[in-house]
Amino acid sequence: MIIAERKPMKELLEMVSDVKRLLIVGCRGCVAVCSAGGDKEVSILAAALRLGMKKAGKQIEIDEDTLVRQCDPEYIDPLNDRASDYDAVLSMACGVGVNFIADRCPDVNVMPALNTTFYGANLSSGEWKEMCAGCGACVLHLTGGLCPVARCAKSLSNGPCGGSQGGRCEINPDVDCIWQQIYDKLSSLNRKEELRQIMPIRDWTTAGHGGPRRRIREDLLP
Repeated sequence: MIIAERKPMKELLEMVSDVKRLLIVGCRGCVAVCSAGGDKEVSILAAALRLGMKKAGKQIEIDEDTLVRQCDPEYIDPLNDRASDYDAVLSMACGVGVNFIADRCPDVNVMPALNTTFYGANLSSGEWKEMCAGCGACVLHLTGGLCPVARCAKSLSNGPCGGSQGGRCEINPDVDCIWQQIYDKLSSLNRKEELRQIMPIRDWTTAGHGGPRRRIREDLLP
């Protein structure tokens, strides 16, 4: 899922410093699961902003709402009628939600309350780890299901760098070298000889380097 975290309160207060009427919109999707932008987080942020603005000697009126998702038009479009009543909408979704509201509601000042960080897995309560970079050219069938793009500090495609020592990353010794893990995994599956095959130079256009990505399924179009 997409992992995000709330922006620092100082930054948020600066963003809304001139706003008189604010609508905070949460999302019950990924950011709710990672406890960054669901109903609870919307209420907490609204209370914090009211208090912060009061301490700064400024008045602000804040309303709260949480959508099922901020990445589907059926949930976004109804905002068009409401949003014009506010000076700004503060989205507590990932960056996709912020962009989508801004696209669908062109006359609305939309601001992000969160910093979108990565695609991750929930290791335990309150702990998430990046597992995928969304590069658009998955090679996990060649690497034992372990991603060298997201989980290698250098996104290396053909084995570890010369700096890894004892199965640890040279960039951050607290992190396991993913290529050591790939080797161990393929060895356990009697597939380590496959590592002798050199992967071709990666086509990074699938990762967004060729501009914003778009996917169309003709069979699903109306």
